[in-house]
Amino acid sequence: MSQSDSIWSSLSTKFRARFPEFSAKLPAYVELTRFDRPIGIFLLLWPTLTALWIAAAGFPDIDLLLIFIAGTTIMRAAGCCVNDFADYNIDGRVSRTEKRPLARGALTRQDALYCFIFLSVIGFGLVLLTNQFTVMLSFGAIIVIALYPFMKRFTNLPQLVLGVAFSWGILMAFTAQTNSLPSAAFLLFVANALWTVAYDTEYAMVDREFDKEIGVKSTAILFGEADKMMIGMLQAMFIVAMWLAGGRFEMGGPYFVSLLIATGLLAYQQYLIRDRVPGNCFRAFLNNNWVGAVIFVGVLLNYL
Repeated sequence: MSQSDSIWSSLSTKFRARFPEFSAKLPAYVELTRFDRPIGIFLLLWPTLTALWIAAAGFPDIDLLLIFIAGTTIMRAAGCCVNDFADYNIDGRVSRTEKRPLARGALTRQDALYCFIFLSVIGFGLVLLTNQFTVMLSFGAIIVIALYPFMKRFTNLPQLVLGVAFSWGILMAFTAQTNSLPSAAFLLFVANALWTVAYDTEYAMVDREFDKEIGVKSTAILFGEADKMMIGMLQAMFIVAMWLAGGRFEMGGPYFVSLLIATGLLAYQQYLIRDRVPGNCFRAFLNNNWVGAVIFVGVLLNYL
């Protein structure tokens, strides 16, 4: 064993001895915050980084880059905590979520609430390192994040609320980098919200039959047999809005090529969901990571 391994082992032993209850629950907290399933981080991070690069017209301030990477990661984890807090009596009735920490009793609702508060405080601390405009915007972000998990009980449009939550970082990226909020930034905001509704509808298609049985609402249920068409329309509007935003921000060839590639990926998702097979719908949802990554690379190359 190397010296570094020995030091780490010693620290781990001391930590477990000092905080035995927390140490025992630590693997469950990792599951609760979905740090073991980072797809949500990527779907939130790519649009935020894209906006940060556009706001800076190139490489953003390094401190802001680190703040937004850390903040996005932490607030996505916080959102997972409040989601499981809200769904504690639902997850156990759905096969895909029945093994989640609260559903199987590894953690309590109180654990999830405290974790949400703890992570939100850290996230707010990071925002305080920016400017007043961004700090004021952050209050709206936390409200939307906290409300989203409860929307599926009252409306068939919870995905729309998620779209707002997953797009809020775009506005904050502009205010943090430029201390202003140009009207064109709202084109990126709307585009991302449309895209989020599309891919979260794909995600909701996985659990649609379970959701119908237990009374959970979603756009997948609302759209019904028109689900594929509606997803296609949302995806098309997303690309058009991103194309218009590219014109407003005077983007060059690499950006528009990235949109063409993204369009191809979205068309592939339509192929995957053609028969509404749950496993393929989930694959289509995961594929959106590449959509976000491709567009970010297009922006990155645009400013090189």
